[in-house]
Amino acid sequence: MSRRVVRQSKFRHVFGQAAKADQAYEDIRVSKVTWDSSFCAVNPKFLAIIVEAGGGGAFIVLPLAKTGRVDKNFPLVTGHTAPVLDIDWCPHNDNVIASASDDTTIMVWQIPDYTPVRNITEPIITLEGHSKRVGILSWHPTARNVLLSAGGDNVIIIWNVGTGEVLLSLDDMHPDVIHSVCWNSNGSLLATTCKDKTLRIIDPRKGQVVANNFEEPVALQEMDTSNGVLLPFYDPDSSIVYLCGKGDSSIRYFEITDEPPFVHYLNTFSSKEPQRGMGFMPKRGLDVSKCEIARFYKLHERKCEPIIMTVPRKSDLFQDDLYPDTPGPEPALEADEWLSGQDAEPVLISLRDGYVPPKHRELRVTKRNILDVRPPSGPRRSQSASDAPLSQHTLETLLEEIKALREQVQAQERRITALENMLCELVDGTD
Repeated sequence: MSRRVVRQSKFRHVFGQAAKADQAYEDIRVSKVTWDSSFCAVNPKFLAIIVEAGGGGAFIVLPLAKTGRVDKNFPLVTGHTAPVLDIDWCPHNDNVIASASDDTTIMVWQIPDYTPVRNITEPIITLEGHSKRVGILSWHPTARNVLLSAGGDNVIIIWNVGTGEVLLSLDDMHPDVIHSVCWNSNGSLLATTCKDKTLRIIDPRKGQVVANNFEEPVALQEMDTSNGVLLPFYDPDSSIVYLCGKGDSSIRYFEITDEPPFVHYLNTFSSKEPQRGMGFMPKRGLDVSKCEIARFYKLHERKCEPIIMTVPRKSDLFQDDLYPDTPGPEPALEADEWLSGQDAEPVLISLRDGYVPPKHRELRVTKRNILDVRPPSGPRRSQSASDAPLSQHTLETLLEEIKALREQVQAQERRITALENMLCELVDGTD
């Protein structure tokens, strides 16, 4: 009689469990837009969800601790003139989030640690460069302020959010609609899928496809995805890939190894209601004291429900084998360094003592002064009287006026922020 050999793995018994009812976020009008993004983004401070909104596009940002019923008048982040299609938190600043919209723009927002008393309507910066709707966003994993966007124009643009400039535009790589884009761990390469059924590996700085049309899959897994697209989430610390079907009611998870057959089915978390979208918490936001190795935020029609993945352990001690050092909030490179060809692995942190998010850090946008840009060389056209150049005195006067107006606007913004803080303190004091 032959004995079946059971593969040894510390993740064989990972189990999923929905959080208790009082830990869910209720009465949220989740967006009904038919788009294939996750509609949800989460970090150790905030939960963001794309919601239904009249007269444009909006999303809601909730402090993680603000569970229970959400007030119908809770402030939204509004500014887009058409539905929001994707949102993504900056990995190097937990208060900064980017949103992409059907209105062809990307907006980057600063979210305060306190709850604002009115809608947030002014982004830090608006990025304009796509000619059709923008449906995919992804921050660079190691370089500061580098953001990727992909649009219905089949173009991928990589931006320096700190200056508002386009770093790279990849406009001849895809003949059809781009379905998904993902960075590798150090941000040197991109993987994309396209409607032409081709998977491409792209070196964005060289503007070259370095691999596509792979001959044979490493593993083939049949999935019941009749209801919608798959949302994959990969955890490199545990080498586990989670597959969530949009419109499905389950999360299937697999362990990836270096030896054949490479992909090992672990288990399936199933629930009664289908998911409209899914958020995935970065490892630094998990509760290491409970051996939590993943946490999802499942969107229903009117609520968001946390789902916790745990490795059963009896010991209360920190489990080194479950929690290797993981990417922290500090970038390894500046945008210009990455653009020049440098690569760096993520800056890692230990979770031994848990993770405490840093206090509010402001993203400062420094747009290049167009007056510093030299005019293009080449033949000059003949000038008419109406083309007469501005005198040095007139130019200096205009610059002084602009400077004074800018200082006046900044002073008003500081006054508004101070008044909001005072109002929040008064509200908190009456609770």
